[in-house]
Amino acid sequence: MKLDPVSIEILGNKLTSIAEEMCLTLQRTGRTLYVKETADFCCALVGLDGKFFAYPRALGVSGFVGLDCTTTIEAVGPLQPGDVILTNDPYRSKGLATHLPDLQVVQPYFHEGRIVAYGWGFLHASDVGGKVPSSISPSNHEIFQEGLQIPPVKIMRGGKINDDVVLLFTANSRTPDANMGDLKAMLGALATGRDRVAQTVAQHGVASFLDAQTDLVDYAARRARAVLSKVPAGTYRFVDYLDDEAGAGLPVRIALAVTLAGGNITLDFTGSDPQVAAAINIPSHGLPHAWLTLRILALIATLDKGVPINAGLLAPVSVIAPAGTIVNPLPGAAVGVRHAAAVRVNDALNGVLGQALPEHMPAASGGTIIPVVVAEPSRHGHGQNVQVVEPMVGGTGGRRGHDGADGRDSSISNLSNNPVETVEAETGIEILRYGLRPGSAGPGQWRGGNGQAIRFRILQDDTFVLARGMERLRFRPWGAHGGQAGASAGLVLYRQGEAPRELGKIDLLPVVAGDEIEIRTPGGGGWGDPFQRDAAAVLADVQRGLLSLDAARSEYGVVIDGQGSRQAVDAAATEQARAQGSKGIGRFGPERDAWERVFKPEHLDRLNAALFALPPAARSRRRKQIFAAALGGLPPEFPREPAADAALADAAGRFEASVSELVSAVSATSVTH
Repeated sequence: MKLDPVSIEILGNKLTSIAEEMCLTLQRTGRTLYVKETADFCCALVGLDGKFFAYPRALGVSGFVGLDCTTTIEAVGPLQPGDVILTNDPYRSKGLATHLPDLQVVQPYFHEGRIVAYGWGFLHASDVGGKVPSSISPSNHEIFQEGLQIPPVKIMRGGKINDDVVLLFTANSRTPDANMGDLKAMLGALATGRDRVAQTVAQHGVASFLDAQTDLVDYAARRARAVLSKVPAGTYRFVDYLDDEAGAGLPVRIALAVTLAGGNITLDFTGSDPQVAAAINIPSHGLPHAWLTLRILALIATLDKGVPINAGLLAPVSVIAPAGTIVNPLPGAAVGVRHAAAVRVNDALNGVLGQALPEHMPAASGGTIIPVVVAEPSRHGHGQNVQVVEPMVGGTGGRRGHDGADGRDSSISNLSNNPVETVEAETGIEILRYGLRPGSAGPGQWRGGNGQAIRFRILQDDTFVLARGMERLRFRPWGAHGGQAGASAGLVLYRQGEAPRELGKIDLLPVVAGDEIEIRTPGGGGWGDPFQRDAAAVLADVQRGLLSLDAARSEYGVVIDGQGSRQAVDAAATEQARAQGSKGIGRFGPERDAWERVFKPEHLDRLNAALFALPPAARSRRRKQIFAAALGGLPPEFPREPAADAALADAAGRFEASVSELVSAVSATSVTH
């Protein structure tokens, strides 16, 4: 390091505070609920290498530490003072943007005629065009359906706004005024960063400022390797599933092998399914991208709470993500709901690292993030009002010594909830209930966190509701070390004069005044044998209304007598009930257990290896044919609808035969060529 430890500490704190002040500027001046309340934004200082050397510790989206601005900066050519780059293109920015609503801005900061750093900011815009309000539809099958693609361009030149870019930008949005309000807030945040950087350079000198950029990153990298070197070396494997291809089709498999050695970690996604014709692909470009590495960052920052937050945290991380997979799609693939797959990657990392660090890693989180959006006629007589009602999440997984957090899930995001009063003031809906979802936590010695439930009433006709990213309706959040799976998600429509309807996943749901929507998110998985849970903790959950008396007995073997404040554990009856042993629904739940009886992991590995020997255009079609042959004799809603053992065995045989046939055909073709 070029700087002494005291100088590094002083400059590190000062530079972090600059990034945080940029965030505060953005939040205070932002236009939309998603910025002002939900806090789906962030700012940072960028080094001459294009990577972040100062990042907020407690403001905005916490996980984008590893993004890289290099491609975006190089795309526009020489930069002058007052220039600002704008982009939202996941492919042309090489993963700086990860879906089109995420507007990215980068500004060079000059000192005596040369660039000494860059300021960066991003926020989630209300709407950037595309086929649905808010631009994000799970059913999109190519990025061209998702809205306006903005390659890296100069939104400002020499301190003046580029009116041509603004015209193109606003003409392609349903909410142009809101977008421009948020964009101007980002420009204000960049100006704050520019002024504070100038003050820091004046106080400490440009040489120390430049040295701090590399020293802080190197220091974080050394501390990250020190944490990872304490994890038992070896290779660990885990598999998890997305329910389907965004509301239809087959489950999507994410396979992960993690190798730890010498303070370095490699994430290998070989065996994961091919990219899909839906908006859940992650545009990682095969890099140690934020959406693939968030759990690693969380692990390092948990085990070393004072580590600097910057790009150095990812220096020990390498990634193998074959091109054309769900975690590294080819250019043109839809990516709008990429966070759904990122949450599942996070769960897979939990499962892998839980084998190496069982004392530290939790069971699966609720496994879903659902920005519930309402799109309604504007009160001003033209256009639409598009607002996020709530970013609904489940509970966190239980871990050794601690229950999961109820109604919170910071697995890949630390978005805030929107105050009910603000939502009702900004939209034409009435929130009838918003709180925890009792009985949703995965049972365990340390239970999972309970999910959330929201029910709201539509107050005007010609309204649409979107709930993008719904997951864990088919495969529950899994438990760990004897813990049980959490409850699955659900969505219900209540319409006057009709019976309630379970809708499952929705894309663009038309609703009318008087309709009510209820969304239930999953609970996190439990950790440890539920029959080992402290009976007093079970009683407390019953008294808080989070657990029924029947569930206390069936899931935990705890018998509770009395009513209200006089409820108490019947110790003798509890001892007798627990002597019979814990049963429950199992670690993964009956749905995944049934699925893997038919589609065995070893055969899925062989299938994907063979599929990637085919041309990209043929992979999805061939995969569907093979699964269809196996599923033909099973119930239509399998695996949520159970099947007889004989039917499962027969389907498994058909699947194995189809896979073997494809493997043979691919082998024969390779020999021929």
